[in-house]
Amino acid sequence: MEYAIVIVPAAPVRRKARHQNEMVSQLLFGEIVEVQKIKRGFWIKVRSLHDDYEGWITRNLLETIDEQQAKAVNEFVTTDLISTLSLNEMTMHVPVGASLPGFENGKGKAGSHSYSFGGNYLKRYGQQPNAGMVNKLTMPWLNAPYMWGGRTPLGVDCSGFVQVSYKMMGIDLPRDAWQQAQRGKPVKKLSEAQTGDLVFFDDKDEIVHVGIMLNNEQIIHASGKVRIDSIDKKGIINLDTGKRTHRLEAIRRLW
Repeated sequence: MEYAIVIVPAAPVRRKARHQNEMVSQLLFGEIVEVQKIKRGFWIKVRSLHDDYEGWITRNLLETIDEQQAKAVNEFVTTDLISTLSLNEMTMHVPVGASLPGFENGKGKAGSHSYSFGGNYLKRYGQQPNAGMVNKLTMPWLNAPYMWGGRTPLGVDCSGFVQVSYKMMGIDLPRDAWQQAQRGKPVKKLSEAQTGDLVFFDDKDEIVHVGIMLNNEQIIHASGKVRIDSIDKKGIINLDTGKRTHRLEAIRRLW
C-alpha cells in the first residue's frame, strides 16, 4: 500500500481526474491519504485516512511517505484562521485545522520536507470538548463564504465547517452531512440540545445540511456564508429575512 501527505495549504479533491470537474472536498496541509490509482501519471485517486473520503488529486500536491509515517498519531492542529509556517525555509500560509505532522519544539516533518511553526496550535487529544471550546473555535469562521467542497475560511461548505471544527476538538467525522448524521447519540428534543450538538436538516427525507448548536435557540452553520441563525423545533429561521430555510430532522451528541 502506498501513502502520501498533503504538502500545500489546501489541495482540491475532484470527483473525476480533470481540473474542470467538480471539487468535492479539500485536503489540508499535513493530512494523510492512501493512494488507490494513478491515471496519466499525474492524477492520483486517493482515500483520506481521517474520513475514508475518495477523490482525485494531482501528484504535485502530495509527497509519498512510508506506512510508519502514515499511521503515526497526529496530535497537533493549527488554530488561527491563517497561520504561517516555514517549509524548507520558504513561507507557506496554512488554514485553520491544518495538521502539524511530527511536530515537536516548533519543528516537524511532512514527508521529506522539514518545517518550522511558531503560531498557535491545539493538541487534539489534550482536553475534553466543551461549550467554551466550541465557541472559541467556531466564532472566527463567521462570514466565511460558502463554497461547495470547501474546508477553509476562504470557502467552506456546511459539512466541511463541521468536520474541521470537530477535528480541532479531537473528533474525526466523515465528510458529508448524511454520514455525520450516523455518528453520536440522538437528542430527542430541541429543548435538551447543548452547545456542540450537531443538528441535521432534510429535504425529501434526505439529509442535506448540518450545523452546530450554540444553545437550544441558536445554530452556527455554513449557508451562503458561515452565520448564526435561530432554530426552533421545525428548523432554521434566517435572522436577516425572518424566513424558514431548513427543516429540522435530527440532533446528535458527539461527547
